[in-house]
Amino acid sequence: MLEETQDREEIIERVAALDIGKAELVACVRVPSPDKPDRRAQEINTYSTMTHSLLGLADRLRELGVTRVVMEATSDYRRPVFYLLEAQGWDPWLVNAKDVKHLPGRPKTDKLDAVWLCKVAERQMLRPSFVPPVEIRRLRDLTRYRVDLVATMTAEKNRVEKLLEDAQIKLSVVASDIFGVSGRAMPAALPAGERDPKALAQLARSRMRAKIPLLEEAFVGHFTDHHAFLLRTMPARIDEAGADITAVEDRIEELVAPFVRAVAQLDDLPGVGITGAHVVIAEVGLDMTRFPTAAHLCSWARFAPASRSPPARRKGEARPGTATPTWPESSARPPWPRGRPTPSSASVTGASRGDAARRRPSSRSAARSWSSSGTCCPIPRPATATSAPTSTTTASARNARNATTSANSKPSATPSPCN
Repeated sequence: MLEETQDREEIIERVAALDIGKAELVACVRVPSPDKPDRRAQEINTYSTMTHSLLGLADRLRELGVTRVVMEATSDYRRPVFYLLEAQGWDPWLVNAKDVKHLPGRPKTDKLDAVWLCKVAERQMLRPSFVPPVEIRRLRDLTRYRVDLVATMTAEKNRVEKLLEDAQIKLSVVASDIFGVSGRAMPAALPAGERDPKALAQLARSRMRAKIPLLEEAFVGHFTDHHAFLLRTMPARIDEAGADITAVEDRIEELVAPFVRAVAQLDDLPGVGITGAHVVIAEVGLDMTRFPTAAHLCSWARFAPASRSPPARRKGEARPGTATPTWPESSARPPWPRGRPTPSSASVTGASRGDAARRRPSSRSAARSWSSSGTCCPIPRPATATSAPTSTTTASARNARNATTSANSKPSATPSPCN
């Protein structure tokens, strides 16, 4: 029995959709038709992503009375368009490309993408992605840049340690931190021309002086002019990255000052320090109403647990064999049963085991190969102790039948054995 529902189809009267690329974007605007009230009118134009062209787009949208602007973009190409429209007074929506994926069989062009996006948006079938406000975006840029600078400095430190290992300088075996006060002073003397292990060990300070005998032994190596040339530049790059990190952290402290209460609350959580609190605020912001549930928040913050279980197999499907890089526990060929001779053991040509392995079929189901005469013939199954007499008798009988075939008769449908 049909029942009337309370749902109403609400269509946004004036909507615009933007398909954004690097050099240009396609804008589709749909508004009510001025001639027919029950119809829709649309306009499709291509704009350059230069600022002057984007300002013209904003004027055109304002002229048509557009109330909602949705956009889909690749990578970060949406940023200048999004920020310009935001500064012009709109509340643009950035939608997930997965939500507006084309139906199967639809042609795909920039114009058709913009039209489809506009049609879906006017029926309110999309939801906006989370785009933080300006203050949080700036804080996010700084926290992410700090992560990149720390990675750069760590990579340079690893290069220094590898260079010392190449020169047989085992400083990292004795010192837990080769970039501390003592760790920086001793390697810095090597490019200056100091090669005496005892003199280098005397540069140790404070607690490292208790390890002077070990340091003297660690500096016995083959440090050359080539190592000295490289070691002159690496510490400078480490110091430069450290100075940049300090400057970025000072800027972060300035931007996070309005959120000092949230930082203090996050700092009270176990495992979250000041730096972690800055990152959390920069990534998720302070408005938790943007996330419907806690699961959505964990997914956005990339803390959702990963599923590492293998794909479900159908009932009765054999378990894969040897692992491959593409899928763990997958195999291109089923393993040969234990206790059963491999096809290479049935070879009587005297070829090596490697040659026999190359001729081995890709699987037990590959029961045919091609002989030099072009005839398709079956590969004999490996003989066992119980089946050897039967196989010999069967082969002899088949050879006898082939020998009695007339010369004028057609070839037998039964494949002849391979040589």
